[in-house]
Amino acid sequence: MTLAGKTLIMSGGSRGIGEAIAVRAARDGANVALLAKTTEPHPALPGTIHTAAAAIEEAGGHALPLVGDIRDDAFVLDAVAQTAETFGGIDIVVNNASAIDLSSTADVTMKKYDLMNDINTRGSFLLAKSCIEHLKASDNAHILTLSPPITLDPKWFKTATAYTIAKFGMSLVTLGLSEELREFGIAANSLWPRTAIDTAAVRNVVGPGLGAHSRTPAIMADAAYEILIQPSREYTGQFLIDDDVLEAAGVTDFSVYLNGGEEFDLALDFWVEPKGPHDPGLSLH
Repeated sequence: MTLAGKTLIMSGGSRGIGEAIAVRAARDGANVALLAKTTEPHPALPGTIHTAAAAIEEAGGHALPLVGDIRDDAFVLDAVAQTAETFGGIDIVVNNASAIDLSSTADVTMKKYDLMNDINTRGSFLLAKSCIEHLKASDNAHILTLSPPITLDPKWFKTATAYTIAKFGMSLVTLGLSEELREFGIAANSLWPRTAIDTAAVRNVVGPGLGAHSRTPAIMADAAYEILIQPSREYTGQFLIDDDVLEAAGVTDFSVYLNGGEEFDLALDFWVEPKGPHDPGLSLH
């Protein structure tokens, strides 16, 4: 199975992991609608919805850039309608848009708390909800949310409770929709990286020195692709880690995803444990 002729609608996607997933799908000839706000480049955040759309077209896909705010109900409903009208339906929803603030509870502002929950949790719920009727008509419908496995171990809440709540909220969307939509053959899964990924968010928010301790966004793009070509009636309700997905698909050489460093020196992402004694052990926390 491939994504040829399939239609994806994605929140965000102007850069980083979202753009990489969109371009990977485009290589099969997929249609990709991007819902994003970024129309002008930022000095510290290169890439816009228009440069991402151009990359999709160059890769062999068809792009539909839709400028707006994922928090705006009217915009999302209109974007879903435009996507379905332009491409004849919707097969895949990718909840990629996410806000991050790693401040402690004492330091985080409620404005930032609301922003993270409105974009991360509410935005994921809204986009998925708005696409359900179109997904029911697809022969292999998927909702993929970029969020971590849920764990209630207190250590993961120690440094950034507000952000953890917002990301786990996205995962709860996966958990709920996987069961609620199972009877319609609509899959809902979450994907998360084992290691830091070299994106603008990591460089500017988490730590500017993490580049050599990160993998490239291509590993998430390839893992997402493997998920989205699975039979939706059989592959749902899972919280997946990028390298586990690729190992299951037969990948053995992960050096192609290195960003200039070494495997043993990679930083683990949030909410992820090392797989074994020889796996990456440098934590973002």
